[in-house]
Amino acid sequence: MSYGDRRIRRACCGLLLGGLIATGCTAGGDDGKRPDGGAGGSTTPSASASASPTSAVPAPAGYTFTPDPARTPKTRTDAKSFALAVVAGPDAWGPDYVEARPYLSAEDSWPVLPESCVWEAGTLPATVLYSVTTHSEMPAAHGKGRVRVTATVTVHRTADDADWEMSQTLEEALRCPGQTLREGQRITGLMSIGDPGDTGNNFAHDSINERGKFVDDTVKGEQFYGWTQARVGQVTVAVSSRGGAGQEDADLATSMAKASVTMISRIEARLEATS
Repeated sequence: MSYGDRRIRRACCGLLLGGLIATGCTAGGDDGKRPDGGAGGSTTPSASASASPTSAVPAPAGYTFTPDPARTPKTRTDAKSFALAVVAGPDAWGPDYVEARPYLSAEDSWPVLPESCVWEAGTLPATVLYSVTTHSEMPAAHGKGRVRVTATVTVHRTADDADWEMSQTLEEALRCPGQTLREGQRITGLMSIGDPGDTGNNFAHDSINERGKFVDDTVKGEQFYGWTQARVGQVTVAVSSRGGAGQEDADLATSMAKASVTMISRIEARLEATS
């Protein structure tokens, strides 16, 4: 088994943590942070204890990669170039995935989840240098429904800012286990669990995984919904998968892990010390 395959398996373990899905990942060898694309989230601190950020963000024992400060993005221009180079395209998900239309998110898009639990457009936080989301899909074929996926890279100004985004995300699922993406599309039965790098996930400084059911009023029944986010230093990456009918949950989870590991590996290659 190659090193890349081992990383995908470790990421799969993170996706399965806490029994969020019942099946294992298959053997293997992209609006993103949130279910409808983009790297959104509430921009105000939450009172929830589970959403409290850490005051310092050291490299945990379980994940030992330390970004080189000299190579971290410090301007919006640098962050844009970095994010576009890192974000996963359809090839990162698997051979059956293609670009969706539109493929790239609108510049500076940032969905937020208000108390109504209905996603809406927000404003890019001042703590974010740049964020981009790609939209890909597996077209319906062989009696199986279409799968829609997103991948997001968000470059924050600091690692603490990125850590706060992770904390907010945990709070959102607790606050809104049912979420409306747009008219006729929603997520139900959402569960979320965090997996910090110091507890042994071994592939990121922090990660969060969510599972639920995707309901589209134009398609019969409930379909798979999965979302995961990981942090490496000041950068967060997120992947989501929705649908489709007849698809195996384990196959969709494996594709999510592959896209996530691809982006994390690209981040490490760009931020590792050269000496």
